[in-house]
Amino acid sequence: MDLSSAKVSVRSPNGGLLTDQPWSTMPVLLLEEAVPWRSFRWYRGQKHYSGTYWSSTTRDHVIYESRLELARLLYADFDRLVQHIVAQPFLLKEVVDGEIRRHVPDFLLVTGCGLLIVDVKPRSRREVPAVVATSGWTRELVEARGWRYELWS
Repeated sequence: MDLSSAKVSVRSPNGGLLTDQPWSTMPVLLLEEAVPWRSFRWYRGQKHYSGTYWSSTTRDHVIYESRLELARLLYADFDRLVQHIVAQPFLLKEVVDGEIRRHVPDFLLVTGCGLLIVDVKPRSRREVPAVVATSGWTRELVEARGWRYELWS
């Protein structure tokens, strides 16, 4: 896979925004220090249960947008290999077949074995064509950097 066309945008803790940086050369440290890409959306009757979880790993709150994400977050927090957790760490963007493809992964886990990018989807949605395409594209970009990718259900 050619990484040269993929771009990444990151929100920094000081409120700054780095946009459309080359994915292939984005420093890991900036990804590890990122703040969540999206803000919470709370409204009456929403389908997902969003919240914050106090992580002993990060010694800070980590956000999640569904109970399934919370479950994965709990696994990460109790995993001895996980050294740091970042929710919604960045926005990936690339033009594929003339269309702009965008995706914000659910978690970045810094582990003793390297970086792990995690997307969380219900098992019933794993075979939806849009999910298959997005997770496949994300996996290729992540693994091209030598990191690991996980689609977790």
